[in-house]
Amino acid sequence: MAAISASQVKELRERTGLGMMECKKALTETDGDIDVAIENLRKNSGLKAAKKADRTAAEGAVVTKVADNGSYGVMVEINSETDFVARDDNFTGFASTIVDAFFAAKSDDVAAVMDGELEKTREELVQKIGENISVRRAVVVDPGEGSIVGEYVHGGRIGVLTVLTVLKGGTVDAARDVAMHVAAINPAATRPEDMPQEQLDEEKAIIMAQPDMAGKPENIAEKMVQGRLKKYLAENSLTEQAFVKNPDQTVAEYVKEAGGEVTSFTRFEVGEGIEVEEVDFAQEVMEQAGRA
Repeated sequence: MAAISASQVKELRERTGLGMMECKKALTETDGDIDVAIENLRKNSGLKAAKKADRTAAEGAVVTKVADNGSYGVMVEINSETDFVARDDNFTGFASTIVDAFFAAKSDDVAAVMDGELEKTREELVQKIGENISVRRAVVVDPGEGSIVGEYVHGGRIGVLTVLTVLKGGTVDAARDVAMHVAAINPAATRPEDMPQEQLDEEKAIIMAQPDMAGKPENIAEKMVQGRLKKYLAENSLTEQAFVKNPDQTVAEYVKEAGGEVTSFTRFEVGEGIEVEEVDFAQEVMEQAGRA
């Protein structure tokens, strides 16, 4: 068996980004043949990725890409297990590759876009980083002629795509400003009439349960409910909200002034809706110590 030199281990580490012991083991198994070692490591990466697939990945990043003319855009959420990895250059480079692929495909079908080389790239990244990495969801916004798409990403964790109907002039900056507003305020609907009935029913139940509603005649109570629902709709509908960059005007007024009209928005926040198991690390260490 050939002796494995430190320079061989160093070269394999530089070419794969893997740990020293893993590189040394791979070289030992191939009698120092670096190219064969790399091929074996690639073959093993799928298995290692599968072993990590059941670990919850609720951190990560949201990435967006919009056509230069604003005609369409895509947004993708890519997850990791820790925020530390989400800030790693390897992860951010992977995220950039992924959003480019979805942009080129004009598709939100994660399984279809990831099939083939991109999935191999993901598996190799899992092996290199040592965490579960997953492409969770994607959206394509393609509103057609007469509309423009805006994008904004805050801190890599909140992404927004907005659609404005172009009435006159240019609204590229306005589309981005509205996306920034959505990222900050997180409205529940685009317009009051878009608010889901289920959400309105829940809010009505909350209003009816308030102490000052007790004992009110039915007609008076109904007027009070409608008044408060109107206020709720104004506070939670994008078009009616006070614009973050100028609270003296609503978002709809700002966009109209810029020559457009608000059509829709899509907002992603990293990890939203993912249930993360809470781990008591102190208890875990104690249990492991007891088993030792």
